Amino acid sequence: MNLSDTTLRTMEELTQLFGVSGQENEVRSYLAKRYKEYGFEVIYDTLGSVFAVKKSKKENAKTVLLAGHMDEVGFVVRDVTSTGCLSLTAIGGWWNQTLLGQRVLVKNRAGKTFKGVIGSIPPHLLSEADRAKPMEIKNMLVDVGAKDKAEAESWGILPGDGVIVEGPFVLMEGGKRLLAKAWDNRYGCIMGLEVLDALKDVDLDVDLVVGATVQEEVGLRGATTAGYLVNPDVAIVFDCSPANDTNGKKDEFGQLGSGPLVRFIDANYLPHRGFLNHYIDVLEENELPYQYYQSMGGTDAGAFHKAYEGVLTLTMCICARNIHTNSSIIDQDDFLNARTAAIAMVKSLTPEKIETLKT
Repeated sequence: MNLSDTTLRTMEELTQLFGVSGQENEVRSYLAKRYKEYGFEVIYDTLGSVFAVKKSKKENAKTVLLAGHMDEVGFVVRDVTSTGCLSLTAIGGWWNQTLLGQRVLVKNRAGKTFKGVIGSIPPHLLSEADRAKPMEIKNMLVDVGAKDKAEAESWGILPGDGVIVEGPFVLMEGGKRLLAKAWDNRYGCIMGLEVLDALKDVDLDVDLVVGATVQEEVGLRGATTAGYLVNPDVAIVFDCSPANDTNGKKDEFGQLGSGPLVRFIDANYLPHRGFLNHYIDVLEENELPYQYYQSMGGTDAGAFHKAYEGVLTLTMCICARNIHTNSSIIDQDDFLNARTAAIAMVKSLTPEKIETLKT
C-alpha cells in the first residue's frame, strides 16, 4: 500500500513551508485553514501554537490531545557585513559539516524571501591545516547576491530575519522513501491532519484536540504554554526521531521501515508505563510492526506531561535518516503504520480506559 496523492501533496506543501523556530507563521496559517475546512473550532495560545477542537457529544468529556510541532531548525541573521553577506546564529541543533555550499532562503520581516548560499572557500585556496578544520557556524556567511551592506539593507534584510536551508520534496526511486527538509517535524503536523480527516465524522466519547506547537527545537516552549491552554487528560506527541541504521547494524535504535517507535526513554520524559503498554497492545492487536527506541534527545512530551498536576503522555514517533538537515528521509510504510496506530489509539481512549490508565 502506498500513500494517496492527496497525502503526498500535503507532505510536499507542508515540508516546503518556511518555519524556523519563532517564525512559524506560514505553517500555522496553513494548518488553521485546513482545520477550518473541517468545520472545527480553532484555538491558539499566545506563542502561536494552533489546534482544532472536535467536541464530543458527551457532557464533561475527557480531553485527548494530539500534537506535533511546526518549527524546523534553521538560523537567524546575526549581522549584515560590509560585503553584503549575512552572518548566522543557529536556531536548533546543527552539525556544521552539513552546511557549506548549501542553498538557503532568507525571509525578511515584510515576508519577502531571498535565495542565497552558505559560502564555501574552494579547497585549493585553503592551506592543508585549514582543510583539516571544520568551519564553525559563527564563521559562515550567506551570500544573497548583494554587492554591499547598503544594498542588502535596502532589500529589507536585517538582523533577526529567518533563514532556512532549502530541501525539495522528492519521492525517491522505488517509491517507498520520501526525501525533504523539515520532516522533523512536519511529519507530526501531517499526522494530525490525517487522523483528524479519518475521525472527522466519527462520534467519540472524548473531546479531541489536534494541532501543532511552536518553538519545540529551542526548548519545548510552545508545548509548555499549550499544555495549559488545552489542559488535556491525555497527550500524544507525534515527532520524528533519528534513524541509526545506515551502517547496516540491525541492533542500533531506529531502523527505517521497521515500524513506529516504542520510545521508552529520552532526555526529558519517562513514559507512563501503563500508557506505553497500552500502546504496545494496540500495535499488536492491529498486527502492526514496531520497534523499541531509546533517545537522549527530547520531544514536546517533556513539557506536556508536566502541565497542571500531570498529564498521561505518550510519544508516537517514526524515525528519519539525516535528521536536522535539509535532506531527511522517511519511509512510507512507517508513516502508514503509524497512522493506523494513531487512529486506533484515539478510538481506544474511552473515559473508562483513561481512568484505568491513571490508576
